[in-house]
Amino acid sequence: MKTVIVCNGSIKDYTYIKKYFAGADLIICADGGASHIRKFGITPSLLLGDFDSIDQEDYDYLKEQNVEIVTFPVEKDMTDTEIAVELAVEKGSSQIVILGGIGTRMDHSLSNIFLLKKLMSGNIKGIIADEYNEITLVRDHIRIEKEEGLKISLLPLTDKVVGVTTKGLYYPLNEATVEMGSTWGISNEFKEDIAEVTLKEGLLLVIKSRE
Repeated sequence: MKTVIVCNGSIKDYTYIKKYFAGADLIICADGGASHIRKFGITPSLLLGDFDSIDQEDYDYLKEQNVEIVTFPVEKDMTDTEIAVELAVEKGSSQIVILGGIGTRMDHSLSNIFLLKKLMSGNIKGIIADEYNEITLVRDHIRIEKEEGLKISLLPLTDKVVGVTTKGLYYPLNEATVEMGSTWGISNEFKEDIAEVTLKEGLLLVIKSRE
């Protein structure tokens, strides 16, 4: 089951981002993400949040569309995004894509990226995407199809990642150990149509980026 969560972060190129809705079984709008969902021209399955960042016009519009609305208190222990993730997990999601999860608030952006670890612990594939980046977390292996203009970066999310081997990338790694804080894995490029990254220990953020 695929779920797409739309948050209140930065989205500018709605045409490019809309591809992530393909095959979605559940669409959750988190609070101020309502402005984005309207620009996508998509009616979500659910609107949730404490509604401290939503425009009243967007709220009223989704209410008129008979979208289910779930309200949470402002003083709570989780962000609206994490609440949306928890709900998606409860409903049986096997893949969760977070859109609008990156923006000017670095604390929110990082906390959303760290949610990928929470999803991985539940054996759920997690992706955070915007017009310029697609971020996923890997603990064993990933295959990546070449796209024009894309660069690949590998960033440890644990103290070190052991046994990193790449195929199909211009700058190869072979049984490498990459430590957190190292920039060794930044801005690699495709050498073949399919790239592969494998690792033996640790957690690795794999980021597809374009200018």
